[in-house]
Amino acid sequence: MHNIEKNLARVHTLIKQAAQQAGRDPNEIRLLAVSKTKPVADIEVAYRAGQRDFGENYLQEAEQKIAALPHSDMIWHYIGPIQSNKTRSIAEHFDWVHSVDRLKIARRLSEQRPSDLPPLNILLQVNIDREASKAGIDVDEIDELADLIEPLPGLRLRGLMSIPARRENPAQQHQPFARMRTALHALQVRHPHCDSLSMGMSGDMQAAIAEGSTLVRIGTAIFGARDYPNPDPT
Repeated sequence: MHNIEKNLARVHTLIKQAAQQAGRDPNEIRLLAVSKTKPVADIEVAYRAGQRDFGENYLQEAEQKIAALPHSDMIWHYIGPIQSNKTRSIAEHFDWVHSVDRLKIARRLSEQRPSDLPPLNILLQVNIDREASKAGIDVDEIDELADLIEPLPGLRLRGLMSIPARRENPAQQHQPFARMRTALHALQVRHPHCDSLSMGMSGDMQAAIAEGSTLVRIGTAIFGARDYPNPDPT
């Protein structure tokens, strides 16, 4: 068995254990394999092992991978920062976008979504710890942006995403995720179809699942360390 297959099996076991400890159904939680910087061959191994959701940060790299992996049941998630000149390609190639934090970007994605594709699934990125180095809106801005995005015909608002500040203490990891869970519940009052909470990475997945994550973004625990300096902990 390939290492990636073993790693996937291990991560699925951890997800199941974390869900059961939290009294949740493991089937409520989707594993998003973050494949940025990883070669097509590694993604193909993960696909053959049953993985279907893949996350990419870098658009040019992602375009090449999507072209090389034309499996119709692969689900591609864009999880990186979005520049205005990149929205057309994102709208044309991806199924989900996790990093929307501006109405201008949402409008461009909606206008540029091909009419023969279903609406693009959108998550609002929330800067839950208000870190200057990270993108995202404040919690108190969620309702306003959601209300403006909801009518856009090319998009389907699905929920929220966040990358909290890194915390080594497992008990402390729960705090921002709990605030995100509360934020999603508040959003559901106005937009009851919003069902997704993207949070949790290799180092804090268990805490995220305990607090209601429905999409965990796991890269290094599946594919190994990335081939660039100072890899992030996604």
